[in-house]
Amino acid sequence: MDVSAGFPPGPETPDHIALAEALGFRRAWVYDSPALYSDVWVTLGRAADRTSRIGLGTGVLIPSLRHVMVTASAIAGLDAIAPGRVAVGVGSGFTGRMTLGKRPNPWASVADYIRALRGLLRGDEVEWDGAVIKMIHPAGFVADRPLDVPILVAGEGPKGLEAARELGDGVFSVTGPKAGFEWCAVLQFGTVLEEGEAFDSRRVIECAGHAVGAAYHALLEWSGAEGAAALPGGDEWRAIIETVPERTRHLAIHEGHMVAINERDRPFVTGNLVAAMTFTGTAKDLADRMVVLEQGGATELVVQPGGSDVGRELRKFADMAGLAGVAGLKS
Repeated sequence: MDVSAGFPPGPETPDHIALAEALGFRRAWVYDSPALYSDVWVTLGRAADRTSRIGLGTGVLIPSLRHVMVTASAIAGLDAIAPGRVAVGVGSGFTGRMTLGKRPNPWASVADYIRALRGLLRGDEVEWDGAVIKMIHPAGFVADRPLDVPILVAGEGPKGLEAARELGDGVFSVTGPKAGFEWCAVLQFGTVLEEGEAFDSRRVIECAGHAVGAAYHALLEWSGAEGAAALPGGDEWRAIIETVPERTRHLAIHEGHMVAINERDRPFVTGNLVAAMTFTGTAKDLADRMVVLEQGGATELVVQPGGSDVGRELRKFADMAGLAGVAGLKS
């Protein structure tokens, strides 16, 4: 199973991706949520200039954020400076939509977007928004067409998985392996425990607690009050969220998403929930969990290094997974 890293992009992310390459990670997947993070394409372009081998992927693009030609041009531009290393994840949107006060894109529109994107990358004329469009870049400005860049579809439910099977080269999931795909990337959040370290230590909470908070956000957004109530203290947490005016509540829910624990979430993030809900454990525990993920259909594990010491997290994950670059960096 391939082992890759996932990053909420910021100014230091290109250097973190360079370290991930040196450690032996297969790919770097960069998130697309403009209200929360730096731009995905700027980050990947800067990372391309610092690296030569690691795969560079979007994890995952939200179609409504960019005209399909903008996305096609960005893909071809990145492939021109990192040939053969680019992969594209596309989804219906979570925080990339929710933080804008919108629900996820309908899967029918996501499917249309992927079809149009593939057509443009082939060099075809494509009808979009009532007009015929085509990549007519002069030679040397972006990668030549046809351009065969793999596309993974971030599908969890029946419609998303149907789109992944019909239109994708694989599936990208945050909830666990999806059977029946030749390429199944599974994103996990957590940290490798030091010997004797507790799940509720300050370091562990800093590195993995935001993933617990994100579970509260997701269940409230997807399933409403009933979803939040399924979590420990969920009704109390929802009551705190509902003190924020509805007009701006969507902003408050996702503060710090996948980076830090916001003050509304903090009282509900415990060591027990970190243990139960995140990819956190001893190196042996996590190596054993990798086996279970692979047996379930995962072909690529994507781990997000959290907290203030991203280098430490990358090194610990790489050592746990036995990546080839670790020995060279230690020697």
